[in-house]
Amino acid sequence: MRVLVTGISGKLGRRVALRLVEGGHEVLGIDRRPWADAPPGVEVHQTDIRKRQAEDVFRIHEPEAVVHMATVTHITQQNADRYRINLQGTRAVVDHCHRYGVKRLVFVGRHTYYGAAPDSPLYHSEDEPPLGMHAFPELADLVAADLYAGSALWRHPEIATSVLRMVYTLGPSKHGTLAEYLRGPRVPVVLGFDPLFQFMHEFDAASAVAAALEAGVRGVFNVAGPAPMPLSAIIKEAGRTPMPVPEGMLAITLGRFGMPYLPKGAVEHLKYPIIVDATAFRKATGFQHAYDESETIRAFAEAD
Repeated sequence: MRVLVTGISGKLGRRVALRLVEGGHEVLGIDRRPWADAPPGVEVHQTDIRKRQAEDVFRIHEPEAVVHMATVTHITQQNADRYRINLQGTRAVVDHCHRYGVKRLVFVGRHTYYGAAPDSPLYHSEDEPPLGMHAFPELADLVAADLYAGSALWRHPEIATSVLRMVYTLGPSKHGTLAEYLRGPRVPVVLGFDPLFQFMHEFDAASAVAAALEAGVRGVFNVAGPAPMPLSAIIKEAGRTPMPVPEGMLAITLGRFGMPYLPKGAVEHLKYPIIVDATAFRKATGFQHAYDESETIRAFAEAD
């Protein structure tokens, strides 16, 4: 297939592109950032997904499938441009897919859609609504983008649309929310809490995106890898030192004394992390993760 990947120059976007090339697909990409050393078989168009030049890529190259990854997901980056990219960008992609006859659309979202709350279930299923946005408004635009992409299932039934709610990724790129949290030698945790955390190797994440595309699945799917681990075990296996901090002092500690910066709402995710049930995705695509918990953490910890 001729596949267009938006956000192709990001760490995960590059992994997805390489996986698709290995699978024999023709890959195009759109990103505001360059990919100077893009390999043969990958054609990158450097532009904003919201601009006319991006629509021209759809019109001229007529992709058969689109993987939409051009969203800003870092919870530490909060500005007006992020909201416009996530909401307007997703709307533009869906509209272009409809206008130019795209047959398959994969939206790569995040499992944080469900929101962290003390009364949430241990395992979230795909039919649950977003919760906890009142405590973590920084996630509102990501939730809205997810819901808009999902609306294509009924607004444009001719497009095989899949919305992937993917757990945290970890790996040698040292990129992503969990990697940023584990970056320093000391990792803050909420005193009295040692919850289960769910994550997957970034290579497995790229394979999962390709699996959704190639299977042409329709619907909303949770995507996960190995079983979740206690947060303290993850920190120690990564060679870091957990630093228990009373919840009331976290606002003073975060972003100082060598600790990572986290928005206030992220504290709930350190107390009640989101765990998803990915059974439906595995059944629909046959996806199986290749890296277990220890291999994934080691790939992160040993990377240069």
